[in-house]
Amino acid sequence: MVTPIGAGDWVACRTSSCTCLNHTERMKALCLFLAGAWFALPAAEFPQTEISNGLVRAKLYLPDPVKGYYHATRFDWSGVIYSLQYKGHEFFGQWFPKYDPKRHDSITGPVESFKTGETSLGYDEAKAGETFIRIGVGVLRKPEERQFSDFKTYEILDSGTWSVHAKADRVEFEHRLKGPSGHAYLYKKTVRLEKGKPQLAIEHSLKNTGGKPIETDVFNHDFFMFDNQPTGPGVTVKFPFELKPTRDLNGLAEVRGKQVVYLKELANGQSAFTNFEGFGATAADFDIRVENRKTGTGVREVGDQPISKVVFWSIRTTVCPEAYNHFRVEPGKEAKWRITYEFYELPK
Repeated sequence: MVTPIGAGDWVACRTSSCTCLNHTERMKALCLFLAGAWFALPAAEFPQTEISNGLVRAKLYLPDPVKGYYHATRFDWSGVIYSLQYKGHEFFGQWFPKYDPKRHDSITGPVESFKTGETSLGYDEAKAGETFIRIGVGVLRKPEERQFSDFKTYEILDSGTWSVHAKADRVEFEHRLKGPSGHAYLYKKTVRLEKGKPQLAIEHSLKNTGGKPIETDVFNHDFFMFDNQPTGPGVTVKFPFELKPTRDLNGLAEVRGKQVVYLKELANGQSAFTNFEGFGATAADFDIRVENRKTGTGVREVGDQPISKVVFWSIRTTVCPEAYNHFRVEPGKEAKWRITYEFYELPK
């Protein structure tokens, strides 16, 4: 069992100051020391674990409000997979050029992000200086700004309380958070390698423990990588429905019926980006395949909930078909959803 330091013990920890819920001088000194030392930690020192089912081996960073790998506010802190190997092939990894724990996209693997409309839970109602919530992250302070930004790292006032239980083939995460505006939740995620199969399942539940409804969209960014090979011809992304792109892919890739094919190898700084329409109202359309003929591997991603939106984004180092699910969770109720990834080799 791995149980990181409870984030509920901290209101904020920074190198310049520290305010703790337990206001003893000893605790303040500890906060200050750890907040400063955390930036110097080598990768091997981040809280992490490894799971395997004999076919697939995955390595994960674990959430920790002091020593964790990721401290930005865009993505859910749980389930960060920095390596997944099957038959000698790698499917995830560091796709970005420079690591910064406070940068919004310094994260790897099939990680998730929660939004409410185009902002976050409670953001639109909050005034500058007040608070809002990012599910899987914590209570954040709203600054004086023109509009919400996914790419900004907001000040975290309360990271809630994380609990992590690691077993041989799975990791179970729990995040409890009570916000000052009446929103509160218990978020659970289990990352599991299925017995006897080259499959990874991510099981989620979001229970509303507060007094206000929780309206949210959640998507998995995926960040697929195939043996660190560049995105280009030979990479195909397949959907079960006829794709209707909302913008041009600038000659880098093109839509052919139900799939996306790449016309050239993407250079640094180039991206193929669009939203896709054409999906239906059932979960049958949440069935996506990404294949790379150069590496001879593929991954199939299947969700058990209807798609509410599809964003497609790719750069030289990663391919990301992002399928959204929408939930409205009333007080006392619970939403559950599951995504399964199947890893495979292509026929020779």
